[in-house]
Amino acid sequence: MSNPNVRVEAAEKEAADWHARLGTTVVATKTIEDFFEWRSRPGNADAYRRVELVWKQGRGLGADPDIAAALEGARQRGHRRLAPGRRSVIFGGLAIATAIALVIGGAFWWNGRGVYETSVGEQRVVQLADGSSVSLDTDSRIHVRFENGERRIDLDQGQALFDVAHDAGRPFVVHAAGTRITAVGTVFDVRRTGPRVDVTLVSGVVDVVAADVAAPPRRMAAGQKTQVSARGVTTRDVNTAAETSWTTGRLIFTDVPLEEAVSEVNRYLTAKIEIDDPAIRAVAVNGVFRTGDRDAFVAASSDVMGLDAVPKADGSIGLSRRENNPGTAPG
Repeated sequence: MSNPNVRVEAAEKEAADWHARLGTTVVATKTIEDFFEWRSRPGNADAYRRVELVWKQGRGLGADPDIAAALEGARQRGHRRLAPGRRSVIFGGLAIATAIALVIGGAFWWNGRGVYETSVGEQRVVQLADGSSVSLDTDSRIHVRFENGERRIDLDQGQALFDVAHDAGRPFVVHAAGTRITAVGTVFDVRRTGPRVDVTLVSGVVDVVAADVAAPPRRMAAGQKTQVSARGVTTRDVNTAAETSWTTGRLIFTDVPLEEAVSEVNRYLTAKIEIDDPAIRAVAVNGVFRTGDRDAFVAASSDVMGLDAVPKADGSIGLSRRENNPGTAPG
């Protein structure tokens, strides 16, 4: 995956190491210079922010008996290794490095409990123990549990593409807002939007069971999309390449209403795009955009659709009809 927003686990490990090195009592100027040089590389700044976040959250883990025991053991080993006169000087850094090794990485402690998540604008590929892989989209979270002859994934929020390793003896089951999707060896995409669940099947076969719907499982074929909502269960044929283009860091729009396109683009942004003119909500959008590239989408709206883009004090950008282009609105 070439998307620069995709998490690279190596960067997190390097970030954890930097966090430990910068936490010592004395930090050389050369170390600080090297840190800023490392931090300037793509992805590293975000990795370091994640490490800092997990470190802050990890301060409350003292109640975990396993972590508490490991920390105490590390402290005792540190005291045995250091000369008495140096303990008070170096112990602070040692404690930070120990806690980083145990808690950071997010991967060892948090992911060890089967929780994987992404922040807004971030994507991540997770390799599961059974050989399956999960691509997480922006602002998404899953819980993974392999037990009792079942590989269970709970999609708590967001979107994920599952590439399932074949194992006839252990079904792969995704739960999302009460909907259950069962597969053996296949590739499928699940998106949860509140109580609504969309399932797109790229290859293989899956069964979709909707909660509170008195109907048999919906058997899907490759190239189909099933939507489960308060209105019921519907299935239609779709372009799976377009539906899953987010996994390559792209959003593909073909005659998509502007309101829908903006909503999709905003999923990857902290500073959003807003539609200030209701009359342009239905204007058709066509094009391919990189996820998180607000400037490109706004530029296309201005140049191709003839809209005005107005920056706002809160960092968002408002779209409206250009005064000399009253024909923008449909009909």
